Amino acid sequence: MFTFMSGALRRMLIIPGLRVNPVKKWFSNNLCDSDTIFALSSGHGRCGVAVLRVSGPASALALSSLAGLTHSRAVPRTALLRNITDPRSQELLDRGLVLWFPGPHSFTGEDSVEFHIHGGSAVIRGVLQALGTLPGVRPAEAGEFTRRAFYAGKLGLTEVEGLGDLIHAETEAQRRQALRQMAGDLGQLYSNWSQRLTRCLAHVEAFIDFSEDELIEDGVLNQVDSSVSQLQEELERHLRDGRRGERLRGGVQVVIAGATNAGKSSLLNMLCQRPVAIVSPVAGTTRDVVETALDIGGFPVLLSDTAGLRDTPDIVEREGVRRARERVEQADLTLVVVDSTHLPRDLQGVPSFLMGQLRTVLHSAEAQEAALQRCLLVLNKSDLLAGQLVERIQKVLSQTEGLPAACLLSCQTGDGLDNFLVVFQKQVKTLCGDPLSGDPSLTQARHRAHLQNCVQALAQYHHYRDLDLALAAEGLRLALTNLGRITGKVGAEEILDIIFRDFCIGK
Repeated sequence: MFTFMSGALRRMLIIPGLRVNPVKKWFSNNLCDSDTIFALSSGHGRCGVAVLRVSGPASALALSSLAGLTHSRAVPRTALLRNITDPRSQELLDRGLVLWFPGPHSFTGEDSVEFHIHGGSAVIRGVLQALGTLPGVRPAEAGEFTRRAFYAGKLGLTEVEGLGDLIHAETEAQRRQALRQMAGDLGQLYSNWSQRLTRCLAHVEAFIDFSEDELIEDGVLNQVDSSVSQLQEELERHLRDGRRGERLRGGVQVVIAGATNAGKSSLLNMLCQRPVAIVSPVAGTTRDVVETALDIGGFPVLLSDTAGLRDTPDIVEREGVRRARERVEQADLTLVVVDSTHLPRDLQGVPSFLMGQLRTVLHSAEAQEAALQRCLLVLNKSDLLAGQLVERIQKVLSQTEGLPAACLLSCQTGDGLDNFLVVFQKQVKTLCGDPLSGDPSLTQARHRAHLQNCVQALAQYHHYRDLDLALAAEGLRLALTNLGRITGKVGAEEILDIIFRDFCIGK
């Protein structure tokens, strides 16, 4: 046993992050003597009911001092109507509901109490001041309740991030994705990978230390090779998600671009249903990027109106054109607005004319083929065309291949808007995906960076597999460390447990 500890464990302890779980160690050392914290949990501003939360060892003191209840008399997780009084002057502050949550069966894992009081600013301020007079009780720092829940093992890091996303969700799709992550779907996926990787590392460590003693059965490393290859393939597939989860979390970047006076600002105002941008018959009115947030069918969109694309001697407008092109390059979706009155009279020339408009907007010839997939043509000012001409143009476009989807509409009258919104919403949904179907999506750039490092570390294992098994094991440890940094769970003792469980060493 001593030989094993001086070999495998020593190799594990030199890797940062693979010590005995620092989270568990911190929590066990600091939970008993931590401060008790309190805060307004229901948000600021005047409201009907406000919720004040207290968590920590002095929660029972807060319960008895303000509500006159001992924790032995309070029924856990049951609302009781009580007078809320100032513990110094015994002045009545309010009359509200009190709930007692004894640890570890609480959000933070500690003793907790909630005061549901009236939401007037004077009432809230009075109760907060009263809590602040209690010994060992202090105002909470930002996110401290959730931090304590994490340290107590109530939430993993991905679940904590899901909770934060849920609080900040502004659309239905964002809410669904955040709820799924907070429920642990993403964390379970990463934990499963971590468990499999931990098993692989344990087997390699055991082979290094005990293969010469013939205590390890043949074929162990071949099983590890197969498991690592399969895991690497799953990670790479997870990374090839088109950034759907991150895009849904932060919003789809949609840019309105095109020539001057095509109706870009009018389109922005029509979609926002308010005058966000100045509209004028003077070409070059929009000089800078005008940005606004929209909810398109439950999906978040950051819509940007840009300067008309043209060559100009005006230095200010030229800067606006540069910024417009920069936004187009960064866009997830570009709405290319074209003045339909400029279409050629010979309708057979419409496709080539529109392709020329697309080339002008996309600018970069190398990226045009891929960029065309991220465009939606908007043929504006259809109200200035004869009805039969509109139908003929639509027929030509429906029979043309190689062009992105195209919609005729009038920002002046609103004709064609419903059809445009259907097509627009479909493209946005494709970019974001369905947050409730399939495997959970990546939602954070942090996750992506650690997973990319994990894939590189697994490649290191394959590279050194037949050259130096210790260096190959190092690759597995680095991969495990990166997965642990996503979930917040990584420790050497987990590897040791599997070694002892899977191999009858010393029997």
